[in-house]
Formats: sequence, C-alpha cells, structure tokens
Amino acid sequence: MVTTTLSAGALAVPFLLSQAQDADAQMTSRVTSGVAQDAAEALRVDYESGTLNSGVEGLTTTHATAPDASGVVQPGHAGSYAVQHKVTLGDPAYESNGAPRSESATDLLEAGQFNVGDVQRYEFSVLLKDWKPYEPGDSESGDIIFQGKYAGGNVPAFYLMTKRNEVAFRSPHLNKQTTVVPDLRPYINKWMNFRVDARWTTDETGYFKVSAQLPGQADYTQILSYDNVRTYQPVNPADHGYIKWGLYRPSESIENGDVPTRIVQHDDIRIFDLS
Repeated sequence: MVTTTLSAGALAVPFLLSQAQDADAQMTSRVTSGVAQDAAEALRVDYESGTLNSGVEGLTTTHATAPDASGVVQPGHAGSYAVQHKVTLGDPAYESNGAPRSESATDLLEAGQFNVGDVQRYEFSVLLKDWKPYEPGDSESGDIIFQGKYAGGNVPAFYLMTKRNEVAFRSPHLNKQTTVVPDLRPYINKWMNFRVDARWTTDETGYFKVSAQLPGQADYTQILSYDNVRTYQPVNPADHGYIKWGLYRPSESIENGDVPTRIVQHDDIRIFDLS
C-alpha cells in the first residue's frame, strides 16, 4: 500500500497528482527540526571552504562549460558561502550530457551513495534566485532542483522540482507526485529547507518521507509519506545510487516558451545514516 500524507496548508490547493492519489492523503503531525539521536552524519557539504567542491575531494561539480554555470556565492544559508547553478536554454555552454543542466553530485563519494538496505536522510537548503513566477498560459515544464539518482543512466528514484508555482516531489518508478510547497512565490530569494528520508529496498518495505521548513517556521513539517513501496528499482543495472543538486531543465526550450534563464542556490547538503 502507498500512503500519501499532506500538510493542512497543502490541502487548500490543487495538486499535480491524480484524484486517486489524493484519496490517500492524510493530515500529518509536526516533527522537530533536529536529527534523530541514532542518526550519524555521513556527509556534509556547506561550501564554507569557498570552493565548488566544498573541500570534499571527489565531489562532482558541473560539467557545463559556461563560466557562470556554477560558482560559489555569498552569503550562504547559515554561513558565508553557497553554491549557485545557472542554466540558459538554447546555449550549449549550459548543457551537460546533451541536456540543459548544471549540477553537483556525490556519485564518486562512498559517503554520498545509497545501496539496497540503506536507510538515509537527505537535507538541503535551496534559494530560487530572482525566480520568474508562473503565469497562466506559460509553459508548465518542471525544473529539477534535487534528485536521488541511480548510476547507470537510469531515471531518478526521486526528485524535487518547481512546477508552475509549486515545489513538488516525484518518484518516477512509483508514478507518484505530491505538492510539497503549494505556492513558492512568497519564498523567492529566501532559503527553504527540505528533508527526504528513504529506506532503500527492492521489495515493498521501503518508504519515502518528505518534510519542509519554510521561512518563519521553527521546525520541519512532514508533508508526505509513501510507505510500503519498492524504492530501489533501476531499469538498467546500477550498483549504487547518489544525490544531485543544482538545476536540470528536461524537455524545456525557448521554442516551448520556457523561461530562458533560471538560477538556483544550494547550501548545507547533508546525508545521515538512519540504519
């Protein structure tokens, strides 16, 4: 069974998922912003080194070649520095592997990988820089800002994206999508915090749980929970997964009327072992 849980604020707006999926929605309780006592921090990327790899040897930085496709900016979320990624559609210098994207990744870091049997927590802060809001008639393509990705050229296990004026969580292989932030417009140029808890399984004992902490909120609020699901199911062989953050703009183009340039900032990316 898959259960989708939504916060009270989210119930007041239309979702991106189907009515059948909405029927699974329930109210969620408040959860604290602290980390569970038995959680061990496996990786922290806070950019306080002032460098693109945050002083973490092996952290993959963008493959896009434009000088401003990525960079370290000031100030950060809670410190002095953050990373910024930029993608301009129609310009090959902002493409990687043939697609418009600029991202950082933990693929080559053992501490940044996930495998079957792992139980992990992913936290990150994100700022949508001078974000152009959606208006009726605009393209409805989504911009991916964080993903749990399989190795081996697979689709992501999950991702968070902006779509219209929402932030949504999607798991492609579960074909599930849920609104996490119903209206992002009040938070443009402000830091939003997100948390994803995942139990990685090849049988139906896994879960994805997503929480958010928006500006002015003291704690994280759990927004959704997909329970009793297969979370690790790559189509192509994959011996591990990893996380990516930045900006990926699949299926977007100037011809489709998509916003030509988007900029996003990330900070305080953390991975915890909850096993």
